[in-house]
Amino acid sequence: MPDGRNRNEIKIGSEVEVVQKQDQRTGDLTNGFVKKILTKSSFHPHGIKVMLETGEVGRVKEILQED
Repeated sequence: MPDGRNRNEIKIGSEVEVVQKQDQRTGDLTNGFVKKILTKSSFHPHGIKVMLETGEVGRVKEILQED
């Protein structure tokens, strides 16, 4: 299952779970839909950074549903 560390697995509109900066210690995940992909590199060990449609920003931990 795609885990959000490869940029090519994430599409605009995909439903994902992200960890926001302030939640990194607790590991709390935020669910939402990708509005914008912020990470430029093709791979990031901690997850690709995205902006959700709500404006929240975080690193993808799991891809729930691809658009």
